[in-house]
Amino acid sequence: MKGELNEAQIRNVLSSQSIGRLACVKNKQPYIVPVTYKYDGDYIYGQTDEGEKLSILRSNPKVCFETDMMTDMYNWQCVLVYGEFEELNNEEAEKARSILSKRMFSLMTPSSVHAHEHAVNAATDDSSRIKSVAYRVKIVKISGRYESR
Repeated sequence: MKGELNEAQIRNVLSSQSIGRLACVKNKQPYIVPVTYKYDGDYIYGQTDEGEKLSILRSNPKVCFETDMMTDMYNWQCVLVYGEFEELNNEEAEKARSILSKRMFSLMTPSSVHAHEHAVNAATDDSSRIKSVAYRVKIVKISGRYESR
């Protein structure tokens, strides 16, 4: 059976996943990249460094975001978000980093520093965890589809 996800199912997919794809457009050419994210019920938060993606987002803030849950080719759920990129500064950027840190930063810790590993006094470099630009996607339109057999 195929169908549309209801609002609760859409929120569940967005809340349960950590990786999505962010699409933007420059000069009529689509550009899509995988991103780590956190959905807080209102916005999709992320962070990035200077580069092609950020340059495009600054020049054209209209984006499309997609994430999915997939068990197999016949059992999946997919959410598609149309929205607007908003670069965050100062207190808003710190709030976004706090939201992200609760979910994302533990996923960014190499397995070599986890307690179950044999390394003693293992340390990690936090510099790769915090990117120079925090952002959020303001949700304008959202939909979801599924297939279940």
